[in-house]
Amino acid sequence: MSEYERWETRYRVPEYVFGEEPNYFLASCKNLLPDSGTALAIADGEARNGVWLAEQGLDVLSIDFSPSAQSKGRALAQNRRVSLRFELADVHTWAYRERAFDVVCDIFTQFSSPAERTRKWAGLRRTLKPGGLLILQGYTPKQLHYGTGGPKELENLYTRELLEETFGDFTDFRITEEERELQEGTSHGGMSALIGLTAKKPNRVEHPSQLR
Repeated sequence: MSEYERWETRYRVPEYVFGEEPNYFLASCKNLLPDSGTALAIADGEARNGVWLAEQGLDVLSIDFSPSAQSKGRALAQNRRVSLRFELADVHTWAYRERAFDVVCDIFTQFSSPAERTRKWAGLRRTLKPGGLLILQGYTPKQLHYGTGGPKELENLYTRELLEETFGDFTDFRITEEERELQEGTSHGGMSALIGLTAKKPNRVEHPSQLR
């Protein structure tokens, strides 16, 4: 079964697989958000995070490669009486427009292999405006001990060193590592080993190698 088929099958159920409320770490970043502007929610699935960002007054683009997930996302947006844009896209091959978004949200996109992750994160860097906010959360290697969600491949998990290497030149750089009980729908449940990042893209012009 391909990655696409796996996620389509997962999302083709009536319930919201990760629940209808935003990821708790994203919600905790509310005070960091601009009062207005554009936001990109990547691999947003059923759009729980994109809908929440729209509720905060942002102009949101939610991208995912699952039609079933996006159909449920549109229904969630309608139920919550907010408007956001949806685009069917693979986060690894999507054309990330340069300096297009004030906020980029990357929550639990750990289905990416290391090579795919490198391309994806280069795209996130490119599409953030100077001074733009990156919000990211994922599981750490200790999650393999808990087994309550996330990938089973060690190489797909995040460490402080990985995030510092990739985004350490950003300003207002903050990492939060914690172990906590997570209850997000039917797919994230139980004690979990988590790492979160908030940081802002530097205002200086980046080296061309960082924009590829």
